[in-house]
Amino acid sequence: LGFLPGLLNRGGWGGQIEAVRIASDRRNQGLGERMIAWAVEQCRARGCFMAQLTSNNDRVAAHRFYERLGWQKSHAGFKAYLAETP
Repeated sequence: LGFLPGLLNRGGWGGQIEAVRIASDRRNQGLGERMIAWAVEQCRARGCFMAQLTSNNDRVAAHRFYERLGWQKSHAGFKAYLAETP
């Protein structure tokens, strides 16, 4: 969970949720829903005007999960790696 100043909403803050994972043997126990709800609450507490999350294109089941929670697909993203990652 990260917080980013933006240009939208007069320079308002946005929350960035990424790398959400639940171990396969712990799925369907409500943990993912609680984790996302916690992250959204942290964004609200920080005064963010929006929260967004990223998810790899091939994680179709995760996309269904987010949509079930009321999230909407909004745009495609792009990356440029600037340094090697461990």
